[in-house]
Formats: sequence, C-alpha cells, structure tokens
Amino acid sequence: MKSNGKMAQLTATPRTEKKGAALRLLRQGGRVPAVVYGPGLEGASIHVDEKEMLKVARTGRSEMFNLNVEGGKTVPVLIKDQQERNGRLLHVDFLQISKNKPISVSVSIDFQGTAAGSKAGGVFQTQETQLEVEGLPADLPTSIEVDVSGLDIGDRLTAADIKLDKGLTLVTSPDSIIASVMPPQAAEEEPTASAEDAEPAAEEKATEE
Repeated sequence: MKSNGKMAQLTATPRTEKKGAALRLLRQGGRVPAVVYGPGLEGASIHVDEKEMLKVARTGRSEMFNLNVEGGKTVPVLIKDQQERNGRLLHVDFLQISKNKPISVSVSIDFQGTAAGSKAGGVFQTQETQLEVEGLPADLPTSIEVDVSGLDIGDRLTAADIKLDKGLTLVTSPDSIIASVMPPQAAEEEPTASAEDAEPAAEEKATEE
C-alpha cells in the first residue's frame, strides 16, 4: 500500500482460483483472497497482500482508498466485509464507490469521558458500539466521538442525541439507545450480553467467495 495524495492505494492481482486448496495456498503465501463489487466489475475475484491489507483495515471500514487492479483500472473502494480467524484475514469484499454519491456505512462510536452517574455508583452500559450514517465518501469519519461525561444515573443516550459533523445524516433510528447509566441494583438484574453470547463470526468460505 502506498500514498496516492490523501488516499491510500492498495494493489490487487486478478485470480481464477476459487476452490479451497488453491485459496489455502494463496493464504500461505501471504495473500488474501478478495472480491470487488461495482459497476462493470461483476464481482471480480482478486487477491491482495495481507500485510498491506491490514494497514488499510486498521483505518476503519468508512475510509475510502484506491484499489489498483493489475492489468485493469484503479477504482475508489470501501471495505464492505471481511472475515478473520485468529488474527488472520481470510477473505475481503471491496465495494466500488463514487466520490460524488452518498453511501451508508456503520461507524464505530468512540466513547469519551466518564459518566457522572458512574462516579455516583451507577453502572455505565453501552447498548450500541456503531452508528449508521450516510454521507459522501470524503465526509465519512473513521469513528464518531461521543462525550458521555454528562450522563447521570437513569440517563439514556439515544442516537438522536449524538451530534454529527456537517455532511452526515443519521440512518440509525433516532430512538435507538446507545448508552445508559443504570442504578447498581438494576444493572445486576439486567446484565449486558457477554462476548460468549455474541453471534459467532463467519467461518472460512471453503470453496468460493
């Protein structure tokens, strides 16, 4: 991956391998099988360098970058989806976008500060860790900072309470509860979901993408 102005650039190589054994060989060689979707691409199968891909993935799925397909064209894309296992990338879906067309993406919420209610003995709980917003690709943030220091015991923060930067529109239901501060007793009666309860991640695609 290298810089291309303000946008990162990731080089991709076309591939014809779609079966499990061939894909495993690619991964053993430090490559990640991928598919890029968009006008005229028809789900083009490619593979990219894993280390370079991880650099792009760390910036977040809302950040646009250029995908340079060898022997083809360079297109602006976002990460549509990615599969991981034990810290290794198994597969990535890229989505070609238009710089002048708004798109909807889920952006991570970065909670800032300590809720006042927590200091008074309450329990701060997060119900959502992402917010779906719409905007032009260049306006999409990698995260949305939310100050929760003003939340007292019994307070709830909804999606409508979050101030968005200019150019962004809220897609998540405005009434969705993002975070709350529960009284200690109520928090014990209503535990938050543990990591063990979370839906398991998608398994490796053994035969094709």
